[in-house]
Amino acid sequence: MGSKTTIRPPRLLPGTRVALVAPAGPLLELDDQQRAVELCRALGWEPVLAPNAGAQHGYLAGTDAQRLGDLNAALSDESIGAIWCIRGGFGLTRILAGVNYAAARRHPKVVLGFSDVTALLLALHQQTGLITFHGPVARHDMTRFTRAHLEAVVASAAPAGPLSVPPPPADVLVPVQHRVITLAGGNAEGPLVGGNLSLVQCLVGTPYLPSLDGAILFLEDVGEELYRIDRMLSHLRLAGQLERLAGVALGRFTEMSRRGSDGATGLDRVFLDYFGPLGIPVVMGLPFGHVADQWTLPVGTRARLDGDEGRLEVMEGAVS
Repeated sequence: MGSKTTIRPPRLLPGTRVALVAPAGPLLELDDQQRAVELCRALGWEPVLAPNAGAQHGYLAGTDAQRLGDLNAALSDESIGAIWCIRGGFGLTRILAGVNYAAARRHPKVVLGFSDVTALLLALHQQTGLITFHGPVARHDMTRFTRAHLEAVVASAAPAGPLSVPPPPADVLVPVQHRVITLAGGNAEGPLVGGNLSLVQCLVGTPYLPSLDGAILFLEDVGEELYRIDRMLSHLRLAGQLERLAGVALGRFTEMSRRGSDGATGLDRVFLDYFGPLGIPVVMGLPFGHVADQWTLPVGTRARLDGDEGRLEVMEGAVS
């Protein structure tokens, strides 16, 4: 993963001050902020709502200056132990160049979110070596499964170990939904790198995408048509980003539309087109992405992917 030293932020203890920021899309309901505050307290942490969390500027949560100001203030504040994004949306790529990476190095802290927040998680790791956390946003419901996997990664310095998957519905004999499927077997070890496919793809050619050489690439997305997923993977391949992967862990690709395609192929076949020839383990349907029951995956932490068993194991502690 390059020459940067890995930085593990301090683990979150009861009473840790957590900055609640909205660095991307706007919070359209006042209750979004209140739920984020209540969830933070329910987890035993002390919420610190960013000054511009409720701001709105078109499809952004305030102007670039407002969003960047909140983010950098939280990164620079030694009393803050974590930055928890209230939502994703769009907007982080607009402000990546202005992020105070030096402050993130000086005062390492847990940075948590997913979807558009992928851009920030990857940029922070690439620029500083900081382990960042692809997991729930603060305004969403938090299931028991999601909480257990979050706390295992951010509240304990021990390795999270093999990650469990939600049990199938009790009243379904062979479920169709939420299946974990092996597309290619084998075993691989490497640092976890990835997040939302759209954001991974748009960081190609920028200084903010960590090296994927030897990595276990994890990907999810929402609301994309099949041909657009195909096109993003094609870009990654043309840019040489897939050639030296160790393995691929695919999460949930939800709210997919078949509009614009003839339906003559499936998502699994598209993945096989790109990842099958690489001779590496590929697993599909893992519980992360725009779903209620989701893992928290620490970006930059060493993991093992067992393609035969459809299992992902976090081998190192992500916090200190």
